[in-house]
Amino acid sequence: MSMPSTHNQWPLWLALSFVPRLAIAQKLALVEHFSLDQLFELPASVLKSLSLSDQQINAIRIPNKRRIDWIIETSVKRNDLIISFSDARYPASLKEIPNPPLVLFTKGNHALLQQPQIAIVGSRSATMSALNSARGFARDIVQRHVVVTSGMAIGIDSAAHQGALQAQGHTIAVVATGLDITYPKRNTSLEQAILANQGLVVSEFPPGSKPLPGCFPRRNRIITGLCLGTLVVEAQLASGSMISAQAALEQNREVFAMPGSINNPQAKGCHSLLKQGAKLVETVQDIFDELDIGQRPADIASSEKKCIKTQQQDLCIDSLLSSVDYETTSVDTVVSRSKLPIEQVMTRLMALELKGLVAAVPGGFIKKNN
Repeated sequence: MSMPSTHNQWPLWLALSFVPRLAIAQKLALVEHFSLDQLFELPASVLKSLSLSDQQINAIRIPNKRRIDWIIETSVKRNDLIISFSDARYPASLKEIPNPPLVLFTKGNHALLQQPQIAIVGSRSATMSALNSARGFARDIVQRHVVVTSGMAIGIDSAAHQGALQAQGHTIAVVATGLDITYPKRNTSLEQAILANQGLVVSEFPPGSKPLPGCFPRRNRIITGLCLGTLVVEAQLASGSMISAQAALEQNREVFAMPGSINNPQAKGCHSLLKQGAKLVETVQDIFDELDIGQRPADIASSEKKCIKTQQQDLCIDSLLSSVDYETTSVDTVVSRSKLPIEQVMTRLMALELKGLVAAVPGGFIKKNN
């Protein structure tokens, strides 16, 4: 589609997006056939001949100008940028998916939409180990000059954004509300940090849109559609993360899954994906090898080697570390494995925690992926 892209077309694209019960593919086919301007000037008889309902015809013939003007005025006042499907700034990756959003509302560094991205998604009630993994993978990804994209939900999404920010990298948050609503509220400071670090917040929902259940699957297909691949860190079998993975597969994008304990119900979704052919991921290099992007910088490789060496030295210095799993390990279990007095175990666990090698969690300790 080669039509010019100006703010003058925002009202028409918004009006088209509001036509009810008409698939996005059909809307785009109409624009392809008639052009956007012509479509809204067609007589009712022609629209009727296209098998459109009376409600759809009315939405095209008499758009809700008051609502559209309010959306544009509100976005402009907030310094949010509206990017329509015909805009040169609209991400090419989204145009490849079956049902691309006709309009994107963006706040922040919209140039990130054109950069290579990897999605990190997972459980809202993730284990501490999974949260650490999400942060670590996000840090490694942005250090290779690739954007980390997620949904700013609590749990794995938030950890992914945090990891990217910790490495002073770029991250995109795709949300299921209007940009004037932060959901969940507890992530207000996270959203501010994303924007302060030249990141981006994106939504297909206009200002005032609340977080309704049906909005989240729609958000998920944008997350995966923007990205070359999606990493599922931890997920239950019936979860939004599995919906995201399914969306990625339907969009012909790569799906990566991180294995977990067979006793962890939060890992069953990842194990199901692995059985279906998702690529098993242990290090971030597994992702980059598959996607063939993000050349491995020498300084990162050196840093990883140093990290491995340090961990090996720590392991030799304190054998108690081998008694702690990457899943929650009770103090009684550590005592039993190490065959040391409980007083000595507690003292040495505290020393390991200060070194950042283990973390205290409800029910015991976990070994950290540093």
